[in-house]
Amino acid sequence: MSERPVCEPSTEEILAEVERRRAVARPAPSERTRALVIALDRVIFWVTKHWAAILNGIALAYVGLPFVAPVLMLAGADGAARIIHLAYSPMCHQLPQRSWYLFGPQPAYSVSELLALVGEQELAGRWSRAFIGNPAVGYKVALCQRDVAIYGTICAAGLVYSVLRRRVRIRPLRWWAYVAFGVLPMLVDGGYQWVSYLVAAIWPGNPYIQPHETTPLLRTVTGALFGLATVWLAFPHVEATMAEIGENLRQRFGWQ
Repeated sequence: MSERPVCEPSTEEILAEVERRRAVARPAPSERTRALVIALDRVIFWVTKHWAAILNGIALAYVGLPFVAPVLMLAGADGAARIIHLAYSPMCHQLPQRSWYLFGPQPAYSVSELLALVGEQELAGRWSRAFIGNPAVGYKVALCQRDVAIYGTICAAGLVYSVLRRRVRIRPLRWWAYVAFGVLPMLVDGGYQWVSYLVAAIWPGNPYIQPHETTPLLRTVTGALFGLATVWLAFPHVEATMAEIGENLRQRFGWQ
């Protein structure tokens, strides 16, 4: 008698058998572990429903706290104000000539105005962030003008998005529009300023080469455009992702 041919198992069958053996060998999770996983899933599910409020709250806190520093300075709590300035220093240059001031005669000052009002010694150089204001000029906000415009607009645009998304579907901004209207204006304004200072540093004393200092209005406009474009680009994508995650958890656990 001829032997019957033995059929080789397919790749799918081998993988299924490996997975079956792993499932048998894998210990069942304890009740504590299962409870922890479910609790984390509940947190994630809550975030999928309230993500816009969370992001708007973070933006509001981030742009609002720097304005507390001048209030603390006015109240005599210099140490607490300096802590706020120190906390924001890794994220912002905080240059005195590019920042807002509260409780003074003007909301902003040029380098020459600051030198005339407070003196070079107290200003500690045009590139020093150490100067945070005095009664003569007011007290400096802990974020520069452009950053205030960026994060302030992110907060405002995020709130508007939260209201509008319940009524209309907002499509994300195209990438080319984000670059053209959000990134490019700020890049041109700030980039030209930076290059002008670099060239002036390479050829010091040249009367034909003067560093260009942009204006508070341009910093505010370009920063606001960037903040608005960022929300328009990012929030619709975040909403779609959160909706997908929330729907998966809803089907899995029946949560509402």
